[in-house]
Amino acid sequence: MSRAPTIDELLRTGAAGLAGRSDSPGLDARLLLGKVLGCDRAALAARPERTVSATDAAAFRALLAERRAGVPVAYLTGVREFWSLPFAVSPAVLVPRPETELLVATVLERLPADAPCAVLDLGTGSGVIAIAIAKERPRSRVTATDVSAEALAIARSNAASIGVDRVRWRRGSWFDAVPGERFDWIASNPPYVAATDPALAALAAEPREALTPGDRGLEAIERIVADAPRHLHPAGGLAVEHGADQDRAVATLFAARGFEGVRCVRDHAGLPRVTLGTISDIQRGLGP
Repeated sequence: MSRAPTIDELLRTGAAGLAGRSDSPGLDARLLLGKVLGCDRAALAARPERTVSATDAAAFRALLAERRAGVPVAYLTGVREFWSLPFAVSPAVLVPRPETELLVATVLERLPADAPCAVLDLGTGSGVIAIAIAKERPRSRVTATDVSAEALAIARSNAASIGVDRVRWRRGSWFDAVPGERFDWIASNPPYVAATDPALAALAAEPREALTPGDRGLEAIERIVADAPRHLHPAGGLAVEHGADQDRAVATLFAARGFEGVRCVRDHAGLPRVTLGTISDIQRGLGP
């Protein structure tokens, strides 16, 4: 009978097996073993000599195989931290990225801390943007939309588990879900990867419709920017996350629709990531 492996042995072999398949093989191995054993990384580190049953070791190796095949760790563990909050995720929604925290921070900086305000999150997915904003601004009235019923179910569940009960959830494509409504700020992390971008191959496990809007990658942003003025109060603003090579094109779209003070905020890597602007006159640039 072979000896039962220890936590340390499984972590070392797991990390070695993920080398070249993950940007963080050691972290991935710890998260996956923690999932199997029902403990956090601190508990794993505290008892590296603990032996692991054959059943649990086999479950860990099965998760490693899925990770090597390209399945995101968040889908395998069922959870991803965002804004220091635990969000449930599934293949029905994108895995939240750290870059999107910049979008949240950008909007929060422009919302009053102690006064009511109306915020719209377009294409909410797992609900991270809407829930983070609602939690940080208790007097805000946050509305979140998504075309996917599965995504909205996950977002609602996340709101309940995190203890946020003030988000209105609406199903529909972009502004179709909020006809006639206006807001102080609109935030969106829409699909913006071009359909021909080779990077999509590495993202095959995530919902394609949440990644790419079409051949150019700008189709969703174009629609959002074009329609946003009709849904903003005077002096209201729009903030959109986009690709690092799309900042100039997005800024042009903002300017064409009458947005003022258009600027781009860079992420922690120094890449242009979030473009924002405000509308001083709700009638400017609306067109027919």
